Amino acid sequence: MAELGRQKRILVTGGSGLVGKAIEKVVADGTGRPDEEWIFLSSKDADLTDTAQTKALFEKHKPTHVIHLAAMVGGLFRNIKYNLDFWRRNVHINDNVLHSAYESGVQKVVSCLSTCIFPDKTTYPIDETMIHSGPPHDSNFGYSYAKRMIDVQNRAYFAQYGCRFTAVIPTNVFGPHDNFNIEDGHVLPGLIHKVYLAKKNGTPLTIWGTGKPRRQFIYSLDLARLFLWVLREYDEVEPIILSVGEEDEVSIREAAECVVGAMNFKGELRFDTTKSDGQFKKTASNSKLRKYLPDFQFTPFHQAVKETCDWFCANYDSARK
Repeated sequence: MAELGRQKRILVTGGSGLVGKAIEKVVADGTGRPDEEWIFLSSKDADLTDTAQTKALFEKHKPTHVIHLAAMVGGLFRNIKYNLDFWRRNVHINDNVLHSAYESGVQKVVSCLSTCIFPDKTTYPIDETMIHSGPPHDSNFGYSYAKRMIDVQNRAYFAQYGCRFTAVIPTNVFGPHDNFNIEDGHVLPGLIHKVYLAKKNGTPLTIWGTGKPRRQFIYSLDLARLFLWVLREYDEVEPIILSVGEEDEVSIREAAECVVGAMNFKGELRFDTTKSDGQFKKTASNSKLRKYLPDFQFTPFHQAVKETCDWFCANYDSARK
């Protein structure tokens, strides 16, 4: 056991979500260390948009480190409808968490951003230096600007108080415990749910859009292992992109075919081209990550999709959908 003075108390906000559950699993499966005490919290524990509740949470648990995952999130169509709500709620959550962390003397905070924060009009691949070099895509500007502000706050807390607050930028995360809602979820879990229903009901599989947009998908368990590395080893305030390489980008059609194969769906595949595609691509560079971790092994996409499909089928009744 490590000396008590060196003991880490790591508070994870949004601990019941996709990434929180993945971190909990990798910690439980042997990646946790004896000098680390992990506390996973969900929205049931406190309303982080409320300053007093957030402060009370930090006073109760007295964390030395924080992984900040809590956010109001949703897929393309929900974002288009509620841009103001996404902006306000996320700004309140982030400000409360970061300021409570500062006030209670937290040594390090790792927040979670998203590649949707990057400029819409840009050159590819996108890297960490380009976050603020132009407006984000119109479809989710409220969420995107709120997430960008975490980077602004991290730099300001460092400049004014010397705080070690940083952020990671994952690409499209998927895995067990995702939100598989077809209207509000993200593309891959939405596809998995659609294939499940099409197979069960013997109906064709209809995919929204053309199937041509391209995405880099990262398995939640790979992301969780990288989060632990960032928490323990990464010392920059500047954010870091956590992603598979540019060469591992897949089209929505390819992703759908991968799900179809994993679920052994034999029906017809259709594309509803009256539905919006969103951004065509948001290719991110993982060269900064590779400089630090040249040998990190990502789970092959087809294997990760299969594991996620198996989890969804086994947990259909209790899965978020």
